[in-house]
Amino acid sequence: MIPLQVLQSTVEKLKSITRREIALIDREGKLVVATDEAVAKELQPFVEAVLASPGENQLIQGNQYFKVPETGFAEYVLVVKGDDEDAFRVGKLAAFHIQSLMPAYKERFDRDNFIKNLLLDNLLLVDIFSRSKKLRVENNARRVVYLVETDLDSDMGAVEVLRGIFPDKQKDFIAVMDESSICLVKEIAERDGADEFEEIARTITDTLTGEMLNRVNIAIGSAVPDLKSVSSSFKEARLAQEVGKIFESEKQIVSYERLGIGRLIYQLPMPLCRIFMNEMMHGFTFDDIDEEMAVTITKFFENDLNISDTARELFIHRNTLVYRLDKLQKLTRLDLRKFNDAITYKITQMVNRYMQYRENQTR
Repeated sequence: MIPLQVLQSTVEKLKSITRREIALIDREGKLVVATDEAVAKELQPFVEAVLASPGENQLIQGNQYFKVPETGFAEYVLVVKGDDEDAFRVGKLAAFHIQSLMPAYKERFDRDNFIKNLLLDNLLLVDIFSRSKKLRVENNARRVVYLVETDLDSDMGAVEVLRGIFPDKQKDFIAVMDESSICLVKEIAERDGADEFEEIARTITDTLTGEMLNRVNIAIGSAVPDLKSVSSSFKEARLAQEVGKIFESEKQIVSYERLGIGRLIYQLPMPLCRIFMNEMMHGFTFDDIDEEMAVTITKFFENDLNISDTARELFIHRNTLVYRLDKLQKLTRLDLRKFNDAITYKITQMVNRYMQYRENQTR
C-alpha cells in the first residue's frame, strides 16, 4: 500500500506542474487524496460506472477518469478535471506514475511485515530462511535493534524521517510496532560496539527532535549475528526501555549492554524487595524527603560525594550542606559521606522505585 503522504505529494506536484485539479478514489468510492476536496466530491459519484466499464479510461461530464490497476483489478480511479487533450495526457501520466509506485511499495510492505513478524518471533526457522531469500534480505549479517519511542499522535512522520536517515532498504529495516514505537533493525560492522551503537542513537534523537520538536527515547538491544536472533535483540531493547523508565527516566538513550545495577534489581521478586526495604528503612519512607533535600542528595551523588563541589554547585555554604547531610543521617541512619552508606542509600532508592513501578502496573 502506498502511504497517503506519498500519494498526496504526487497529486500536489502534478497540479503545480499542470495546473489541473486531480483526485484519487479507491475501488469502494472513497476519496483517497485530492488537490481540492470540494471538486473531488463532485467527481466521486461516477467512479462506480467507471469501474463497471471494460475500458481503461472514460470521459464523463467533462472530466477524465482513469483506472489504476494492480494484479488485474482497478485499485484506484484517478480523475483529472477537464475534457481536453492536455487533461487526457495528464491523467495517463499520473495513472502510470501511481501504478509504477505500487510494486515498490508492495515489496516494502511485504518486507516490513516480514521484519515485524521476525521481531515478534512469529516465524518458524524455515520461514525465516525462505522469506528472507525471496525478499533478498541477507541472513548472516550482524545487526542491532533500536526501539524508538515518540510521543507523536501519528508515528508515520517519524518513520519517513528514519527512512531518510537510513535509506539502504537492503540493509536497514524499519517496522511500526504500535502507536508510539518504531523499530529500526540496523546492520552494523563487525568492529562496532556499544559506543558506536549509541552514536547512531544520538543521530536519531538529534534528527527526530530537530525535525518534529518532540522528545524521543531510544532503547538499544545487543548485536546479533543472523536473522533468527533479531527477536532476542528486540526483547533486550524492550527490557532496556522498561528498566530505563524505572531507573534512568532522564536519559534519552538506554542500552541493554549498559543497564548496570538496574538490570539486577529488575530481576528481584517483590517479596524479596519488601524484606530488603523493611530491613533498610527503619520506619522512614522516601516521602519524608522534601524537594530541597532530594536535590541536595542528587547533586552529592553527581559530584562523587565531594562536599566542596556539591556546595559550590548548589550555591550554599559548606556548613549548610553538612547540616543537611547530618539531618538526612538522623532520618535514615545512613551517612552519605561514607561510601558504604552511600551505596546502601542508592540501592534502597532504586529498589523503592522498582517497587512503586510494579505496584502502579498492577493497579
